[in-house]
Amino acid sequence: MSPTTTTSSAAAIVAGVGGADNISSLTHCATRLRFELNDASLANKETLEAIPKVLGAVPQGGRNYQVVIGGDVATVYEEINHLPEMHSLSNDEVKAAQRAKAKGKLPWMDAFFEYLSDSFRPILGVLLGASLIIAFASVLDSFGIIDFRSPDKPASWFFVDAMWRSVFYFLPLMVAYNAGKKLRIDPWVPGAIMAALLTPEFLNLNSNPAVDCVVNQTLGTEQCSIPIFGMTMQLPSYGGNVFVPLIMAFVAALFYRGFQKIIPASVHMVFVPFLTMVVVIPLTAFLIGPFGVWAGNGIGAGLAWMNDNAPFVFALAIPMLYPFLVPLGLHWPLNALMLVNIQTLGYDFIQGPMGAWNFACFGATAGVLALSIRDKDTVMRQTSASALMAGLLGGVSEPSLYGIHLRFKRIYPRMLVGCFAGGLTIALLTIGTNGITANAFVFTSLLTIGVFSPALKYVIAIAVAFFVAFFLIVFTDYRTPEERAEAKALREQEAAEDGATSAGTDSAQAGGTDGAVTTKTRTSQLAAPVSGEVIALEDVNDPVFAAGTLGQGVGIVPTGAEIFSPVSGTVISATKTGHAYGIKTEDGVEVLVHIGINTVKMHGEGFERAVAKGDHVETGDLLATVDFDKVREAGYDPTVMVTVTNSKTLNKVTAADFKRATAGETIVNITA
Repeated sequence: MSPTTTTSSAAAIVAGVGGADNISSLTHCATRLRFELNDASLANKETLEAIPKVLGAVPQGGRNYQVVIGGDVATVYEEINHLPEMHSLSNDEVKAAQRAKAKGKLPWMDAFFEYLSDSFRPILGVLLGASLIIAFASVLDSFGIIDFRSPDKPASWFFVDAMWRSVFYFLPLMVAYNAGKKLRIDPWVPGAIMAALLTPEFLNLNSNPAVDCVVNQTLGTEQCSIPIFGMTMQLPSYGGNVFVPLIMAFVAALFYRGFQKIIPASVHMVFVPFLTMVVVIPLTAFLIGPFGVWAGNGIGAGLAWMNDNAPFVFALAIPMLYPFLVPLGLHWPLNALMLVNIQTLGYDFIQGPMGAWNFACFGATAGVLALSIRDKDTVMRQTSASALMAGLLGGVSEPSLYGIHLRFKRIYPRMLVGCFAGGLTIALLTIGTNGITANAFVFTSLLTIGVFSPALKYVIAIAVAFFVAFFLIVFTDYRTPEERAEAKALREQEAAEDGATSAGTDSAQAGGTDGAVTTKTRTSQLAAPVSGEVIALEDVNDPVFAAGTLGQGVGIVPTGAEIFSPVSGTVISATKTGHAYGIKTEDGVEVLVHIGINTVKMHGEGFERAVAKGDHVETGDLLATVDFDKVREAGYDPTVMVTVTNSKTLNKVTAADFKRATAGETIVNITA
């Protein structure tokens, strides 16, 4: 996807939700853009879902609206924020200040779930990263290579423990920070409050001679307390806890705003955080912390009772509920409960049945992929293949859910049969036990099977869920007869148009009766936009360019100050900062010239543009003049990248094999 295409999609999304003036705030998670709109009725679901980059559009009630993008969500989010019409909304605090109360029937519930999800969403990546480290360790443990539970295992494996425990032990601090940010106070204040309960000084109170410990016969755990300033303070372990920081941050926000109202603005920076910490740290240690631990333990114990005493109900309820919770973003509280279970019980029993839902979802996607291959449906094949990989390897269901399942009404009933079959399998295979458990919080994917116990029963259950959904889709199709006929007609029309275009091109290349050639000139090479040392794109010090995300090409360490056009075509993008230019040739080759790495942060200083969007340029025309001394003095890499952003639509894009180039010399060859 070229930058220009992404930018046009971003503009279309903004228009689809009612324009920039209708947006009061915008955030994103792993797959979705999350809008809060001034008037949700202005958002057009059909218009949004017609945009190629959009997998689905989901009204959330009140003023909240979600637009599902998939793995490229961060790029689209950045493109939206860089749109000219969004400049006035780029500051999160300004946007947050514009918010009013939601207009839904239950606005407090909308706010509650949004608070929960926004407190977890930013740490989704590190949770997934830590879970994969745990999965790796569990696989080694299950094969007897290393006993990760042994207290005298080699020091190297204790270091591996530190790699994942860093996330889960300090999870309360991360959640507190995110919760504070969501509540629009200085997020470091609730972060510091929670950190106080994780310090060595607080933890060492357990070894103080004044401590008094008793055994809780119900939970089988030791509970300690100590007198502090004449009052009894409980000493639970807060590592990995999520309920305490969520409650504490809400209370801290009340005090924080209260102090803001009574303290002069000139000394807010000093006294508002100070007084909030002085009040809320003791309040958390004496009251909120023990209550949060008790509440979390109580909910976890209640679910554990249900799992032990009504396993059939529990094993069936979880996979049948998740298909309805995830689209609404209401699954976050269950994620929090999983973490509570692991902290209090040492294991979690929700993720096993949840795996039945996930793999039924992935099985339905695999069925769609099989049919799209059979039908030679290129678009659906690409959509379903990428969604299936995201699911099987990452445990992420949203690309499948929004990209496919919610678009075709026949999929959900078939997927639910897979969910039921997987849940029933778990119920039958685990009669008389506490079900299928996980010893860590993970995303249910193929890579995390090792954390589940008993692993064989879990594999059987998710396989049943996967293949039931898969075969139901394959044998009964995911489309209605009308949808199949429409898709077939569209493919035949596209094939006919391609054939006509090919025939017309051949005829034009052969020439008319007077021998004239009427076809467009085929772009076959790119010229160096500047003289300098040529380096392979994978050696460029920018991971996006190095990975080929923006197409194939080369980097040039410049020796000149003038940047020239590498092709003839139309300037389709020219940044205000003058650091990047997109050019589209007459035959559709899209070229990006990007001057320097992270030079957007120079805000145009040292860059003098010579062209504007919409201009026609010939090969060798001046695009910009750059003061590279200023670029280097500012601490930025001056390398100029020139890439073919739509390389995947072309047969071959190869870099010329030499180390230095002069401006105008061929550096990239293109085979259509």
